[in-house]
Amino acid sequence: MLTLQSDLHGNHLLGALPAHEWQALTPHLELVQLRTEQLLCDSGQRIHHVYFPTTAIISLLHTMEDGGSVEIAAVGREGMTGVPVLTGGETMPTRVQVQCPGFAYRMSAQALRDQFGRSDFLRRLMLLYMQALLTQVAQTAACNRHHSLNKQLCRWLLIEIDRTASNELQVTQQLIADMLGVRREGVTEAAGKLHDAGLIHHSRGCIKVVDREGLEARACECYGLVKREFDRLLPRLRAQEAVSASSV
Repeated sequence: MLTLQSDLHGNHLLGALPAHEWQALTPHLELVQLRTEQLLCDSGQRIHHVYFPTTAIISLLHTMEDGGSVEIAAVGREGMTGVPVLTGGETMPTRVQVQCPGFAYRMSAQALRDQFGRSDFLRRLMLLYMQALLTQVAQTAACNRHHSLNKQLCRWLLIEIDRTASNELQVTQQLIADMLGVRREGVTEAAGKLHDAGLIHHSRGCIKVVDREGLEARACECYGLVKREFDRLLPRLRAQEAVSASSV
């Protein structure tokens, strides 16, 4: 059981809750370690648990009939999985799979649903997060259709490091190819160009962003649009984090 609100600051949604709100949630939160490619919920499956990542990154994947898949959104410390439990959907329309290993707080879907119905603050916060997440999904679809792989990779890397506390990602080029729905050879070529330009350093199973500004300059407008929408819709999170940090 968690006893301090500072325990929750790894996840921005949980960290934004006022004291009486997190006191209601903490008995239901369990810190769990997630491993790469761990399946948390399959498409069409009933949602039993939701996850609030702290250091892990979780992918929402759309799977095609031929077995191919593409990532439609990444969820990290800014958000949560399982939003259909709050809209009455009950099941996941996408596969929920761990992309980068790390930690997350797990909570039963029923416990979150109960608190969602009781708390005006939590309800407003989650609805704003849902809108921001929908923006990410829509922009990802547009980006995959209209922009070059080089720009897609820059956008993808920036979003990923925003969703974790590190500029290093434990990912393979094959995993990135699977997320973007492209061939691994294309990712290898695009990553090589970024490496030669001094923007990233990549080794087996790891990519480190060494020049974020340079990466942003090469990314398409999709990254900035999604980031601005998260900042616009969820300003309380940044303000709450600042207050919490000053009180520690």
